[in-house]
Amino acid sequence: MIKVLLADDHRIVREGLRRVLEDSNEIKVIAEAADGEAAFDEAMEKKPDVAVIDISMPGMDGLEVVTRMASYCPDIPVLILTMHDEEQYVIRAIEAGAMGYVTKQSAPEQLVEAVKKINAGGRYLTEKASEALALRVIRGNKDQSLTESLSMRELQVLRKLAMGNTNREIATSYNLSVKTVDTYRARILKKLNIRNNTELSRYAIQNKLVEL
Repeated sequence: MIKVLLADDHRIVREGLRRVLEDSNEIKVIAEAADGEAAFDEAMEKKPDVAVIDISMPGMDGLEVVTRMASYCPDIPVLILTMHDEEQYVIRAIEAGAMGYVTKQSAPEQLVEAVKKINAGGRYLTEKASEALALRVIRGNKDQSLTESLSMRELQVLRKLAMGNTNREIATSYNLSVKTVDTYRARILKKLNIRNNTELSRYAIQNKLVEL
């Protein structure tokens, strides 16, 4: 049996995903988490064979969980589960160390196959995710979009600000000082050529960087 950690902040979603996984009779969900901090702690304690992590969670987000797991428990492969089918998230997830990427829309059909493939040492990407990565390689740094100009941390801070988090809350989530978050915010506004948090939120929504 493949032992899985399942992390998503919606209990009903977790229950549905658990059924999909365990109905295969090859996978057992041994731990669940509703936020990033708990997901990382469960991974360190339970040592699952595969961790299925949602990108959008309260506190520490999925990208941060992947980054930390790559440093502290690199032997546990991570499958990113997300609402986002955007190129930006595919690239960031793989850069952070994820071994696979599945959208929630395709999860029932692809989740079991993805977990099995990653557990066997492979990678799993949806067709659209593969195309996004291929286009990124072909394009390189030419014609880089405004969003692509952001660092991983700047993208995370942008998402948090767009979702209404204060600078202090963001600082706590990522173990940063409030001054450092202020600096990230200033860089984001400059790079995106926007003036305030209202325009920042509009940009994030228009570019599908946050879930409505």
